[in-house]
Amino acid sequence: MFRLPGSFFRCPAFCRGDGRKLSAPVFEQLIVMYLTLFLTFVRIGMFTIGGGYAMIPLIEREIVRRGWMEREEFVRMFAVTQSLPGVFAVNISIFVGYKLKRFWGSVVCALGTILPSFVIILLIALFFRRFQDNPYVIRIFNGIRPAVVALILVPCLSAAKAIRMSRMELLVPLVAALLIWKWGVSPVWIVLGAILGGLIYTLWLKEKLTGGKE
Repeated sequence: MFRLPGSFFRCPAFCRGDGRKLSAPVFEQLIVMYLTLFLTFVRIGMFTIGGGYAMIPLIEREIVRRGWMEREEFVRMFAVTQSLPGVFAVNISIFVGYKLKRFWGSVVCALGTILPSFVIILLIALFFRRFQDNPYVIRIFNGIRPAVVALILVPCLSAAKAIRMSRMELLVPLVAALLIWKWGVSPVWIVLGAILGGLIYTLWLKEKLTGGKE
C-alpha cells in the first residue's frame, strides 16, 4: 500500500502554526477544502470562454453560493483586482484562496484557474492548423462570440446594481468607455484619473455636496 512520506505531512500547508502535524480528521477536512477550491476554479476555468471578465458571473455565483464571500465583499474585490496588474481572473482566484486558506489556498485556486486554459491552449496550438479552416469549427466560434459579449456585460450590470450606482455615477463608466473606444485613451490613464477623482470627491467634494451629512 502506497504511503506518503512523513515529511509530506510536515509541509506548512498541512501543519499547525507551531509545525505540529494535524490530527487525521482535521487533515481530511483540510484536504477536502483544498480539493473543493481546486475543482471549483478548474470548473470555472474550463467552461469559461471570453477571458477573465467572462469568468466573473461564474466566480461570483460559486463563491457567494458557497458562503465563501458576501456579494458586497465580492464587488469590492472586483474593483480592487481590476486595478491591479496581471491576469484578472487569476487575481480574483488568488484573493479568494488567500481569504479562505491563506498562502496555500491562493496557490491552489490560482492553479485551478490556470491549468484548464493552459492545457486547452496547448492542445489547440498543437492541432490548430489541422482544423482552423474546417467550416464546422468556424461556425462554432461564430456562435460563441455573441455569448461572450453577454458574459462580459453581466458582471458590469451586477456590479452597478450591487454598489447602487446613481445616474450621475453611471456617467463615469460611460465616459471612460467612450474615451477608450472613440479616442483611444489608454486604460492606464482612465484608472489613474478614476483614483484621482475618487480622492478629490472623498476628501473634498463629498463634504461640501452633502453638507457634512452621510
